[in-house]
Amino acid sequence: MVDAGSTPEWWDSAKQAISASDTLLNGVIEEFEEPRLSSRGDLFATLIKSIVGQQISVIAASAVWSRLFDLVGEVNPESILAKTHEELRQVGLSNRKVEYIVGIAEAWINGFGEIDWDIMSDEEVIEELVKLRGVGRWTVQMLLIFALLRQDVFPIDDIGLIRGMEKLYNSGKTLEKPQLYDISENWKPYRTLGVWYIWRSIDPEPVEY
Repeated sequence: MVDAGSTPEWWDSAKQAISASDTLLNGVIEEFEEPRLSSRGDLFATLIKSIVGQQISVIAASAVWSRLFDLVGEVNPESILAKTHEELRQVGLSNRKVEYIVGIAEAWINGFGEIDWDIMSDEEVIEELVKLRGVGRWTVQMLLIFALLRQDVFPIDDIGLIRGMEKLYNSGKTLEKPQLYDISENWKPYRTLGVWYIWRSIDPEPVEY
């Protein structure tokens, strides 16, 4: 597992390659060069935070996460399972999200916590984690980026990424998925870095999971 606070060893190479291949994104990189992506070093906590953030605003998600942390302390399977459904609901989670989080905590104790994610390909990680209720492809892609620091992740269904690319490359007008993929071809094999700086272009506060 990637250590807490680690930054990608491929970051400087990626920045140099994309700056040379994409002049528009190069301008964003120059404006928002630091900080770089870093890992929480805890795939379980990153997964729970991504569940908290599903379908609500960044501000709302941050508030719920803060209250959850105040309730359980360190976010781990044991601390989650030590609380009742109602206690978890009171931090601002929906009934369904509480069910998801408790189910993930139980799965972690029953084997998921022993999996060596580092030796698995991106698609293998996705295939394994989407078995968990409440976890979809986008959620796992956030884990690949923010916990495992994988270099070539392109979460095509992320609304912030879509809007940012439309703003930068098409004057804010709609871009269809094939067009988004075509633009991202210029970023390979470092699409994670491209995604990071598109997010930075629409929100100066770095995204965290």
